Amino acid sequence: MTIPAVLFGVLISTLYGAAFHLWRGGNLSKLSLYIIASWIGFWIGHGMGGWMDVSFLDLGPLHLGTATMGSLLFIWMASLLDPHRDEKNLDR
Repeated sequence: MTIPAVLFGVLISTLYGAAFHLWRGGNLSKLSLYIIASWIGFWIGHGMGGWMDVSFLDLGPLHLGTATMGSLLFIWMASLLDPHRDEKNLDR
């Protein structure tokens, strides 16, 4: 794994987390939660793609397809497990 591939992976996974936050809204702690979940899911997905030898949207040494699926899965799980996810509904 090259340094540019790692930096590109961090950039892409950060954008996934930020885009989800833009879509769902929330405060700075939710943004941090989504970005960290995206990082973890991205690299686990990348690792699983290499371990299972899946060639789905590979970009150089980066298994972008499986990494994207892992990132989105972890972001979704983080949003479901967030204890303050119904905070907007309590204000009404």
